[in-house]
Amino acid sequence: NQTSGTEFVLLGLTRNLLLQSLLFTVFLIIYLIILLGNTLIMMVIRTDLHLYSPMYFFLFHLALIDICYATAVVPKMLVNFLVKGTVTIAVNACITQMFFIFLSAGCEVFMLSVMAYDRYVAICNPLKYQETMSKHFCYQLVGSAWAMGLLYSVLNTIPVLNIQFCGRTEIKHFSCELPPLLSAACSRTFLSKLILLSSAVIFGSSSFLLTLISYIYIIATVLKIQSAEEKHKAFSTCSSHFIAVGLLYVTALFQYTKPKSVSSIILDQVLSIQYSILTPMLNPIIYSLKNKDVKTALGRILKK
Repeated sequence: NQTSGTEFVLLGLTRNLLLQSLLFTVFLIIYLIILLGNTLIMMVIRTDLHLYSPMYFFLFHLALIDICYATAVVPKMLVNFLVKGTVTIAVNACITQMFFIFLSAGCEVFMLSVMAYDRYVAICNPLKYQETMSKHFCYQLVGSAWAMGLLYSVLNTIPVLNIQFCGRTEIKHFSCELPPLLSAACSRTFLSKLILLSSAVIFGSSSFLLTLISYIYIIATVLKIQSAEEKHKAFSTCSSHFIAVGLLYVTALFQYTKPKSVSSIILDQVLSIQYSILTPMLNPIIYSLKNKDVKTALGRILKK
């Protein structure tokens, strides 16, 4: 029973063949929307001179992260829907998928914090915006977001390499996220659980506090504006980002604070689909529909 396993059995969302075919179609459409939507935003930002500003530079990298996040999860998920029998994944492949899920998730939350800081400077210190958000500083902010995501991923991946798994272990999930992976281990997982909890609290709370403090200053500044039109204009510049942040943090907060009495495999999978698949799909839709500059730039490209 203690022999080291070489592969896992992914139980996935369902083993019903009819539902598998339906879900394959649904998630294929969602994945294509993610690729098309985020690639389109990246292309618009790169080609339109009117979008050469720090805000859109950060949006470009957020779109890139969303593509990476979805690609770490969905392609394997689609392949599994086509398998009629038992779905397996090699241990090394599973740990690799987990690494990229952590990397993408970490980069996502810190990139949203960077974008919140950008909106803070634009609204609270508009006269110093160009000086503060210099090209060099923007590169540093983006590099820091990717570095924090990499650090978060490495911290959680290295301890898993020393865990033993027994034979063909079942993972009650559709992807190799760490919590269901740890529940399938046959050796001690205390260190991994401790690092997962500690890193989630430290990285998550620091990113959330940076975003929260930025928005507190933004709201306080906007409320001091006398003109209703100027207030609306100021809020509209950060409304897209606020919606994206809300979608991510509300789901993540519920995932980590929900009582055990409401915890279940199905609920955990639904929440995982929300922040790893639906959020990357909704981000380009939110930013294109709520942002007049992006819509105008997209219109110019389509006319050409």
